[in-house]
Amino acid sequence: MKSPEVQGSQLLGDVIISTETAQSQADILNHSVEKEIILLLIHGLLHLIGYDHKEEEDTKVMRQKEMELLNSFDF
Repeated sequence: MKSPEVQGSQLLGDVIISTETAQSQADILNHSVEKEIILLLIHGLLHLIGYDHKEEEDTKVMRQKEMELLNSFDF
């Protein structure tokens, strides 16, 4: 998958995060709710710029990008 590109300053959409779902997922994954919210935000933003995870290879690319960005937050 080629990395998506965003042209100019355009409205891409919204990212809405349920804090209750974030807390539940954080509990299951045994990490902080803050980390889960940041991960959900990153995931949502990647979708807005064109990343997806319908195919296995696309999932690998998206997960790698998520981890790159998450690591920039020192998690």
